[in-house]
Amino acid sequence: MYYALVTLLVLVLAGPAAAQVHVDVGIHLPSPPQLVVVPGVPTVRYAPAVQANVFLYDGQPWAFAHGAWYVASGYNGPWILVQPQYVPRPILRVPVMYYPVPPGHWKQWRHEQPPRWGHEWGREWAEKRHWKDQGDEDEGHGKGKGHGKGRGRGHDQ
Repeated sequence: MYYALVTLLVLVLAGPAAAQVHVDVGIHLPSPPQLVVVPGVPTVRYAPAVQANVFLYDGQPWAFAHGAWYVASGYNGPWILVQPQYVPRPILRVPVMYYPVPPGHWKQWRHEQPPRWGHEWGREWAEKRHWKDQGDEDEGHGKGKGHGKGRGRGHDQ
C-alpha cells in the first residue's frame, strides 16, 4: 500500500506537462539497459554495464545523479527531480557496491551496506523516515552493526 501511495504521489507531483520540471541528468541510453536484481533487495534492479546510477523499481527507472534522486517514465527521461522523502525505501536500501558511479566520499563507506542517507540529507531526514521504528539502522546514528566509529556523541537523542 505504501509503495502505491508513493507512486501516486510522484504522479500527482508531476502534474500537468506545463508544470513539470524536466532535468537532463546526463543519462542518454540508446536502448533499455540489461538489468540485474540487487541481492538482498529483490524488488530493485540495477544496470551494471551503464556508467550511471540507474535502477528499476516498480516498473519505473530511478537515477541517482549529482547528489539527488530522479524518476522517469523511460530510461532516457524526461527525468523529474524527487525530494528525498519521496524516494521509495527499497531504492534507498541498495548497497553502495551496486552504484556504478558512486560519489567520491562514498568510497570510505562499507560497500555492502546502503549509503548513509542520514549523512547525505541530515539527521532530521532520517528521523522523519522513521528508520528506527521500522527496525532499520538510523543511517549510522543507531545502535547495532552500524554504530559509529567514535566520532559521534555516543548516544541517541
